Amino acid sequence: MEPDALFSVADSGGVRTAPQHAVGASGFADPGADAPLPVRMRPRTVDELVGQNHLLAPGAPLRQLVSGATPLSVILWGPPGSGKTTIAHLVAQASDRRFVAMSALNAGVKDVRAVIETARRERRAGGPPTVLFIDEVHRFSKTQQDSLLSAVEDRTVTLLAATTENPYFSVISPLLSRCVLLTLQPLDETAVRGLVRRALTDERGLRGEVTLTIEAEDHLVRLASGDVRKALTALEAAAGSALARGATEIDLETAEQAVDVAAVRYDRDGDEHYDVISAFIKSMRGSDVDASLHYLARMLVAGEDARFIARRIVIFASEDIGMADPTALTVATAAAHAVEYVGLPEVQLNLAQAVIHMATAPKSNSATTAIGAALADVRAGKGGSVPRALRDAHYQGARGLGHGKGYQYPHDDPRGVLTQQYPPDELVGVDYYQPGDHGDERAVGMRLPTIRRILRGERGRRAADANGGGTPPASGDGPGASRAGGADGPGPSRADGPGPSRAGGADGPGSSRAGGGDGQGPPRAAGSGSGASRGGGADGAESAGDAKARSGGTGVAAEPSVGEAVPAGREARRQGGDDEGEVG
Repeated sequence: MEPDALFSVADSGGVRTAPQHAVGASGFADPGADAPLPVRMRPRTVDELVGQNHLLAPGAPLRQLVSGATPLSVILWGPPGSGKTTIAHLVAQASDRRFVAMSALNAGVKDVRAVIETARRERRAGGPPTVLFIDEVHRFSKTQQDSLLSAVEDRTVTLLAATTENPYFSVISPLLSRCVLLTLQPLDETAVRGLVRRALTDERGLRGEVTLTIEAEDHLVRLASGDVRKALTALEAAAGSALARGATEIDLETAEQAVDVAAVRYDRDGDEHYDVISAFIKSMRGSDVDASLHYLARMLVAGEDARFIARRIVIFASEDIGMADPTALTVATAAAHAVEYVGLPEVQLNLAQAVIHMATAPKSNSATTAIGAALADVRAGKGGSVPRALRDAHYQGARGLGHGKGYQYPHDDPRGVLTQQYPPDELVGVDYYQPGDHGDERAVGMRLPTIRRILRGERGRRAADANGGGTPPASGDGPGASRAGGADGPGPSRADGPGPSRAGGADGPGSSRAGGGDGQGPPRAAGSGSGASRGGGADGAESAGDAKARSGGTGVAAEPSVGEAVPAGREARRQGGDDEGEVG
């Protein structure tokens, strides 16, 4: 088996050497006319290497390795077809070094030690230094990798190792610390396309015997997904198929038949790209999980960048699901991480799971509309100065300017929320976020009105309206609503009226937290019917004046006597709690 290197295997011990006939300057057999096209087209100099410009700058470790200027031990990490074996061939061409290649698939500790011992003898005899190339080094066990440490440490051998696996997980730390890690990137479409065209005309390649249509070329490039070996192998198969039929042109049909993969109608730079991704997003938005999976598969087969797909899923999680299912964003970002960490083809499983989650989740665009409305106001010039209480006061002199003065710390309030102005004056009372009623957002919608009323101090205004005969606000809270005892009106009380309530309250016209009864308002909703309470007064008929007198004229319930049970919410009300029910 020849995994990612294309050397001749001469013995069963795992050391790869060239046959004694037709040996080139590098010590490897020169590729014959019947060698695979990727082998014949292998770059002969470092300047012919394509797609790794970040490693080819003058003085870069890769150039030093190839030229032999510095005996650096190097680990090459990259996907198949990115040039790891090609770099090994270029290193082997240096005439002043002895080059030994082996595969971790069939070499063991005995083979490694034999190479090291030979290299040590050569070194003592004044011979050339030894470069040891190990392909698929991640397949070596810890013991096998340990056998390399001392030889790499004292430069008995210069190690050149190749791996497709993350070396931080597959290579032991002591060996990794003794080497320079070079990361090879997948070749982009431009690089693969250029190498395909070079192979069509180069004397080492197809020598101009066939031509390639644009459609067929696009198909081969997409099929390669950055693996130039895969592209050239497919090109050679298509050329053989065309020549067998007496044709000199490789069209799309020939390319499809040669590699047995149908071309998906998908142009990554044209209308089809935008049409498919649009249908993908709209299918998830419409909760059609099957159509969503179809368009996902269509993009994957066509060679669409998995990172692009993952980005769209992450955006969708907030744009179209949002607070209806907050876990959607976590799933989407996990899938995006998997794209980088796992890669294709396995990551298609992670993407499929994310798509299924997105399509079947409850939907809400409230986050989208909320930020849209806020952005529109800012762009329209609405805003103003930050309230003084909220301004930064950490630097010297800030307090003298009034910064931070009057700021109230929400955690000091038992409810975790208190009356305080946060937006600029011009935007007080503006509600950008309007929660929907799907999924988890329903609970947010139930508690948000209470939070906003506390923030804006509307409890105090309602109490004043109740005492002065004013009209209650439109939120549905009657003048008798209270959390810890019918302080302001004829609402049900803590005592034992016949209606359901959390503390055994009466059956006033408002609803209670416990639900049921004959109250007219929704249970625990944003704002309750007249007289709704969680616990409190005496018999449902206590007046606002009586309540004020009982609490010492402050509107705050008196402390219970020793041994008296404290009703739910009583302590919060004593500390200035609201009469709208709990926040959380």
